[in-house]
Parts: sequence; structure tokens; C-alpha cells
Amino acid sequence: MLPVSSGDMDSAEDKARAIFGQRAAFYTTSLTHTDPQVLQRVVSLVKPQRHWKALDVATGTGHTAFALAPHVAAVIGIDLTGAMLAEAERLRQDRSIANILFQIGDVHQLPFDDESFDIVTCRRAAHHFSNVKLAVAEMHRVLRRGGIILIDDRSVPEDDSLDRCMNLLDTYHDESHVREYRPSEWKWMLEEDGFRLEAMEPYIQHRPLTSLTRDVSEENVNKIRSTLNSLTDSQKEAFHLVDQNGEFYLNHWYVLISAVRQ
Repeated sequence: MLPVSSGDMDSAEDKARAIFGQRAAFYTTSLTHTDPQVLQRVVSLVKPQRHWKALDVATGTGHTAFALAPHVAAVIGIDLTGAMLAEAERLRQDRSIANILFQIGDVHQLPFDDESFDIVTCRRAAHHFSNVKLAVAEMHRVLRRGGIILIDDRSVPEDDSLDRCMNLLDTYHDESHVREYRPSEWKWMLEEDGFRLEAMEPYIQHRPLTSLTRDVSEENVNKIRSTLNSLTDSQKEAFHLVDQNGEFYLNHWYVLISAVRQ
């Protein structure tokens, strides 16, 4: 059964605005968000055409929009957070890219007509959506029949204990976090809403503990460390929790999905 957030939608989105407003500059150069290999795979999976129009949901500082722009007629990038969009617009101007428009928008109520886009992308954001089923329905609504949706997000293994632990760690890292979904949950959500799955590619990045503790309160850093210290040996093995030259590293799970609106 798909977990549903019990939190109030407005408060969840307000938390995201506050947190990402403070962290906007970081996302301009974030290695995980600017990863050229993942962005190249995103472009190859959506098979863009020169005359197509793309929507990048929760665009942040615009990295996915920038990757799509050379391959399509136009890209609109939406985000809740004005500070993130300001960074995206600065980058757009620095790179002299003319076919991208950035604007404020909420995935739960997209400000576009039905079937307005050929491609809808959403990277590293869906785990913040307070109502992911409504978000998927809205992305389905604005996508033309035969259009492609691309989701790239943090994920969790198909294991109850690892699922609980990773979601707990990310809640301590970012209080606007709602849930990271298993690949099987994404498959169910997309097919339930009328998408035909084209590709599902889980992947892992082995990242330093600082990726969870950076810009986090001392209280929550202590909770993160306590959670990791309480792991069983088998859980530590699954997380590949290791000390590398005095710094701990652990697995972070992701999933890359493309699907067609039927």
C-alpha cells in the first residue's frame, strides 16, 4: 500500500520554500544535481524533438531545463521557491539561453492547459511533494497523449527496514522531506494514472555523511548519527557504511523512470 503523508499540504510546501530559499546557492553547483552522466541519460530517455515543448517541474536552479534546451523548441521551468528561480535565471542569462522561461508554480496545481507539453520532467523533487498522487495526476493532465514523463528522484530499496531508515535520515536532513518511494511504488502510481512504463533504472551513489549533515541543526545531526549507530551489521552492509580516510560514506538510492501518457 502506498504511504500517504498525513501533513498539511500548505505547511509542507511552506517548509520547502523556507529551506530551499536558504540553500539555493548550493544547488547551483551541487554535484548530484549537475551530474552530467545522469542529465545525459535523462535527455536520451525522453527522446526530444526540435519542435517539442518541455516542462521541468520543481526545476530548482534549472539544471534539467538547461540539459533539455538545446534539443527542444522551448522549456518552462517551474518551482515554488523564488530564490531558486533567481539562481536559475542568472545561470540562463550567463549562458545566453533564449528558449527557457522560469516561473513560480506548484506541481499540485499546474498553471497550464491540458495537453500543453510533449515532455514533463521532474528531478530530485518528488520526495518533497505533500500529495504525490495529485502531483502525478497534474503532470499527466498537462502532458499530451503520447508525451513522455521523466522522473529522477531519491528512492529506497524494496526492504522495510532500509526504507524506514533512509526516509528517517532524510527527514532529519530536510524537514520538508515527505517520502522517498520504492521503484515498485512508482510503477504502481504511474500505471494507475494511465502511463505506460518505458524504462525504470534504479541506481546508487555512495556519498559522504556530510551530504546528510550539511546545513542541518546540531540536534538533527545528532539524530542522524544516532540512527546510523543503531544499524545492525546487515543494515550497515546494505548501506555500505564505511570510513574512508576519516569520513563516513553511505549508499543513497535513486530511480530514473520514463513513461508514456497513453
